[in-house]
Amino acid sequence: MSNFRPLSESVLASPQIELSDIETARSQGITLIVNNRPDGEDPSAPQGDEVEAAAKAAGIDYVAIPIGHAGFSEPQVDQMIAALGKTDGKVLAYCRSGTRSTFLWSLAQAKSGKDPDAIAEAASAAGYDITPIRPMIDMLAAR
Repeated sequence: MSNFRPLSESVLASPQIELSDIETARSQGITLIVNNRPDGEDPSAPQGDEVEAAAKAAGIDYVAIPIGHAGFSEPQVDQMIAALGKTDGKVLAYCRSGTRSTFLWSLAQAKSGKDPDAIAEAASAAGYDITPIRPMIDMLAAR
């Protein structure tokens, strides 16, 4: 069962999706799925190649930007900015709980010049606390 949480009008975050969630995503106007979960993190969950194949079969684009235990890097933030910029439809980003996806979206928003307080409010409204990365958000927004 889907647990898509809106971060903005065009971006949703989600805990791990199942293959059955892809049809729900398509019906909600999702045109791009961003996988922020490294393959093998949970061998019982659908892996990236399975999600990608199901997404493409449903007419949904797919990109993987895995965020592992090493944390976030600026190239990953840039990849997220590029992914968000390549679609006119809605984006669904997922990981184990949705937190890494929300963090990466938040960092991408900050680097794109969005207000850190507005980013924090949007994340909070979706049920995510970005306090652990707030200094990084403020730094990127200040550039």
